[in-house]
Amino acid sequence: MMKTRIICVLLFVAAILPARAFNLHVIESPRNLGCNDTVLVYTPKVLAGEKNIPTLILLHGYSGCYRDWQSHMDLQELSDGTGFRIITPDGFYASWYLNQAGEGTMQWRKFFWEEFWPQIDSHYGLAADKTFISGLSMGGHGAMNIFLDYPERFRGAGSMSGVVDLKYTGGSKFLLPKLLGVETIEDCAPESAINRLERIQERCPDWADKLLVVTCGTEDKTFVGATEDFSGRCRELGLRHIAMLSPGRHTWTYWTWVVWLHLRWFGEKIDGSPLGDGR
Repeated sequence: MMKTRIICVLLFVAAILPARAFNLHVIESPRNLGCNDTVLVYTPKVLAGEKNIPTLILLHGYSGCYRDWQSHMDLQELSDGTGFRIITPDGFYASWYLNQAGEGTMQWRKFFWEEFWPQIDSHYGLAADKTFISGLSMGGHGAMNIFLDYPERFRGAGSMSGVVDLKYTGGSKFLLPKLLGVETIEDCAPESAINRLERIQERCPDWADKLLVVTCGTEDKTFVGATEDFSGRCRELGLRHIAMLSPGRHTWTYWTWVVWLHLRWFGEKIDGSPLGDGR
């Protein structure tokens, strides 16, 4: 039965995606997810077969899935154009990339570290000095939160229109208090990426070498404030980061444009480019 399901997934993906040099992985997770996670991996054609190359784990937003990014842009072109391997796991409709409260609920962060990371690392190699994670909206928060679990395993992280402070959701539409087993959106504060930034300095002797990138469109009225607050907290802690507000809304037009900038800055970090002040 499991083999049949995997074959069906492969046929489905082949039907909806154009012919590309991508790999597809189905990671079984009966304990943490209660289902499988489907992962697309795009590798620069000139680096096919190589391990430990620059890598971006790219997360989708609320109500999305693993194929969202490829549905809106050519990820092979993005990979070839930047030299990065692009990996897009499934965060499902509303996991928030968190461990949900209650028995039998989705434990996405546990899945990431206990199942996704070991399998992808074994297959491709995830070099700490060349691996980054970023995402849009819900995925922007997820990327920062995952990074902050073990910042020593990444060179940096990014957020595009990210909900990097969960209070900006208001809690009602996204049912975050229920998901986390608390009463109000204010009770979700310990899970907000903005409130976990100190972990970089606590866990990483080389914390000053990490790079955070937070970007948002100025017409994104709901989450532009979260980006500004996150940047302010980074400044308070002396964390090196790039914060950019530019014309844009909470749309794929913005995200498919700005992801190129994230990868440009991540690539420059690997290459030792100045990034403003030469450090």
